[in-house]
Amino acid sequence: MIRPLAPEDVATVVAIADSAWQDIYAMFRRTYGEALFAAMVPDAATAKGDQVRHTCEAHPERVFVCEEAGQCVGFVTFRLDEEGKIGEIGNNGVALAWRSRGIGQQMYAVVLDHMRAAGMRFAKVHTGLDEAHAPARRAYERAGFDIQHQDVNYFMEL
Repeated sequence: MIRPLAPEDVATVVAIADSAWQDIYAMFRRTYGEALFAAMVPDAATAKGDQVRHTCEAHPERVFVCEEAGQCVGFVTFRLDEEGKIGEIGNNGVALAWRSRGIGQQMYAVVLDHMRAAGMRFAKVHTGLDEAHAPARRAYERAGFDIQHQDVNYFMEL
C-alpha cells in the first residue's frame, strides 16, 4: 500500500535512506578521494537520512511511503513546480530486504498519478551515470522516463 507519510514513519524512512545510499557513497569515496568526499559528505552513515528527515519534517506532504506487512519498507519524496508544471521525484529508496519486488515501480506510479492530478505536465528525476546509480536508472526507465539530458561535474583540488 502506498500512502502519505505518517509521523511514526520518519525514523524508518531515515534508516532506509541511510542504508540505500551506502553503495553510492562508497563509489563517491573511490571517485573523489577521501579529502573531497569528506568535504562533500561529512558523515556517510547519516548524511542522506538527515537530508530526508529534513524533507519529512519540513514538507511531510511531499513524502509517500510503501507499507507492506504492517511496516514501512520504502519511500519517495517529490516536489511540484506550480509555475513550470513540472513534478520532480526526489530522494527515494526501498529497504534492502524488500528490493526487487516492484515496490519502487508502485511508488513511482502513485507519485506520478499525484503529479498528474496536481496539474503537472511533465515529471523529472535526477540520477547519476555511474555504476552505483545503474539500478536507479533502470527503475526510472521502467517507470516511463524517456527524455534524457546528461551533464558532467568537474572538481579540482586548490
